[in-house]
Amino acid sequence: MKKNIALFAVFIAMLIISGCEKDNLDPDSPGEKPQVYEPAKKVEGRVAVAYVTYWGTAIPDARLLTHINYAFAELYVENGVYKGFKLQGKEERFRQIVALKNQYPDLKILISFIHTVDNPDNSQGGGFSALSKSEEYRKAFAQDCLDFINRWGIDGVDIDWEFPGLSWSGHACDPAVDTDNYTLLMKQLRETLGSNHLLTYAGYVKDRQVTSSGGSRYIDVAAVAPYVDWVNIMTYNMDTAPHHHSALKDATAYWDCERAVNAYLSKGVPANKLVLGIPFYGSHSYSEKPTSLNYNSIIKLDRNIYKIDNWDNAASVPFVTKNGVYFCGYDNQRSISIKGAWILSRGMKGLMYWSYDADDAAGTLRKAVWEATMKR
Repeated sequence: MKKNIALFAVFIAMLIISGCEKDNLDPDSPGEKPQVYEPAKKVEGRVAVAYVTYWGTAIPDARLLTHINYAFAELYVENGVYKGFKLQGKEERFRQIVALKNQYPDLKILISFIHTVDNPDNSQGGGFSALSKSEEYRKAFAQDCLDFINRWGIDGVDIDWEFPGLSWSGHACDPAVDTDNYTLLMKQLRETLGSNHLLTYAGYVKDRQVTSSGGSRYIDVAAVAPYVDWVNIMTYNMDTAPHHHSALKDATAYWDCERAVNAYLSKGVPANKLVLGIPFYGSHSYSEKPTSLNYNSIIKLDRNIYKIDNWDNAASVPFVTKNGVYFCGYDNQRSISIKGAWILSRGMKGLMYWSYDADDAAGTLRKAVWEATMKR
């Protein structure tokens, strides 16, 4: 009998303990509710643009995007003769991205054209520089773009020729004519694509610059403006350590966001055709490895060596130090929020970022871009 009473007492105690444990897990208790992210409502006319790469693996969360620039397609030019273009990488990757439109019909997808050659069956035979010199080739390319858009059911074209009159990566260039021919190429694309399809470009942080030889480099932003829906200004890689590469405002850096935007506005490009670029990576060096680190790598750096989220109030951006020494500048939630408020105060169209896969698994930066762009 005593044994039975003892067992009964143990049973009652276990029930009490179990009940206490259940109470501790009460979903109504503070801090125990699962956090479900609800994106801000889309504001019509604003854009949140992501470059999604062919080598990436993530399927984008289309709730946080208005537009995807698929990177990349490349030109096939042989000995100065335009032959067509192809996607880089596997077609299946592009097919996966296009399929997002089935679930998110408002999502816009553009095919982005790069100036370099990556496919093993291609070689640099003149590229955009050669193509843009010929009215015949400009028309052929524009028609090929329209046919591609219609075949895949996508929405437009983004031109990422970096840059007319300049070769940073071994592609052909001709400073005497490239800048003017770029304008002619964009004019032809607009005429062929019509008003129902989008046309954008990746823009440098400066306007057309005259060279010492009498030619020019970069893009005549005022001349091109009438033909495009907007410009994705690449406001990153504007300097390297020990300077910030994407500062909102920093007189010590080679360039900054404010000077870049002012370069366009001063030439009469409407503010509502300007989209500010956000890097999802940190820039360390143009030549010394690592040249850059994706955000998803930055947050995993060894804290015994590196310190992240240092903050520069004047430049409005964070930076990483290595053993107390400046290592790289980058962007985080705080800087993106500040940049978002800044572009909206200036009447700009939105934010763009390179690139989707560089974000962390939680989508920290892409959520920040969406919230900053769609703030009311």
